[in-house]
Amino acid sequence: MKTLDLIVFLAYMGGITLFGASFYSKDKSASTFTLGNSNFPTWVVTMSIFATFVSSISFLGLPGNAYLSNWNAFVFSLSIPVASLMAVQFFVPLYRKLNSPSAYVFLETKFGLWARVYVSACYLLTQLMRIGTILYLLALPVNALFGWDILTIIAVTGLVVMGYSLLGGIQAVMWTDAIQGIVLIGGALACLLFIAFSMPEGPGQIVTIALENDKLSLGSFGSSLTDSTFWVVLIYGIFINLQNYGIDQNYVQRYMASRSDAEAKRSALWGGMLYVPVSLLFFMIGTALFAYYTAMPDALPAELRDMSKSDRVFPFFIVDALPSGLTGLLIASIFAAGMSTISTGINSSSTVVLVDYFQRFSKTELTEKKSMRVLYATTFIISIVGIGIAFAMINVKSALDAWWKLASVFSGGMLGLFLLGAFVEKINQKGAILGVVLGVLLILWMSLSPIFWTSGEMQEYASPFHAYLAIVFGTMVLFLTGFLATVVASRKS
Repeated sequence: MKTLDLIVFLAYMGGITLFGASFYSKDKSASTFTLGNSNFPTWVVTMSIFATFVSSISFLGLPGNAYLSNWNAFVFSLSIPVASLMAVQFFVPLYRKLNSPSAYVFLETKFGLWARVYVSACYLLTQLMRIGTILYLLALPVNALFGWDILTIIAVTGLVVMGYSLLGGIQAVMWTDAIQGIVLIGGALACLLFIAFSMPEGPGQIVTIALENDKLSLGSFGSSLTDSTFWVVLIYGIFINLQNYGIDQNYVQRYMASRSDAEAKRSALWGGMLYVPVSLLFFMIGTALFAYYTAMPDALPAELRDMSKSDRVFPFFIVDALPSGLTGLLIASIFAAGMSTISTGINSSSTVVLVDYFQRFSKTELTEKKSMRVLYATTFIISIVGIGIAFAMINVKSALDAWWKLASVFSGGMLGLFLLGAFVEKINQKGAILGVVLGVLLILWMSLSPIFWTSGEMQEYASPFHAYLAIVFGTMVLFLTGFLATVVASRKS
């Protein structure tokens, strides 16, 4: 154990926890807890949106993915400008006009209560899986550095984030997001520079080795829908990011926390755009790590040479190769990435439970005291369940691939329902329900079917299409079914 690294890490954890807790107020209302009185500076909202997108899934998963394969997954980031521009043009004005802390009120106005409950439930399931995945990835470098038990690290981290989320509400979440976003960018830059100048033949050797091993490829530009080609990942990214910016409570809540419509639009645009170069930085780190251990293979333990352990190479490098102090900074950066996303998910999920369930189904108006009790209790429950899911993530092969597949499953085609409501004036309700059923069944079939026999070989999925396309086809089936049912119904009438 390196004493300096431990001091840096504990100082960061203690400092960010105390900073978040400093927003505690005995007079806090439900509105303050969920929207912070809509009085955040533009740069804070921008960094909070960015930090919400970046997590330990990005900080560890993307370098691990680049180390394992190439830059194919970076194509996902290239789809973000499309979603950012759509947010500015359509999503931000829509939600600012509705003026509700919940993203799902809109769906009830278009489809009825069932749609609001269905999509909000899908959102809560997605957040629980995301929180669990991030907590797991946060534990890896700390386990490697200090030798602490992974289960203990997960539990303590989850409880710490729960603590300041409970005390400070969204004010603590968004201000700590802003600080942690700056910390994680600085830590990633420092790491890449260290690797580059540690190469035996200088930084240029990274490019040479990367090109020799096809590590900079963005994937095949062919028309196959079975493999993760450039086009498959790009289309998947567009749909997932439209879902993030269009119907994800994490983002909608930040639109509503902005001071004005203009500031909300600026934050939505630049909060997304900032992720593109930062994700590129993560892929560069993964490629640089591959070059580093290709040039110096004896520096990597035999048990980590198995490519199925790619998620653990970056944590090992942080612990083994970085100088004392910088190691602590990198681990603090990883925690910055993860804690910001976890706290956002906890706060937004609590808001959904309060607004879309308790307030919606209560026969009388909830008092501020009762509303705060609901928010506190939900924050606690979500944190505990997220910790439990993290325990179950320990033996997955690739956390990034696991998260992407789970995101498609739990999305449940809810983007298609939102698009149907946004772009079709009068909707046939039975057609919309049928679309949801068909879309969900298609997503489950494409994502979870175990075995398929084709061309004499066993395949991973029963679907002949790549699993990333589950949300794409599910969304299209839902939208087209609802749209066609509406057209047919209107002609009959």
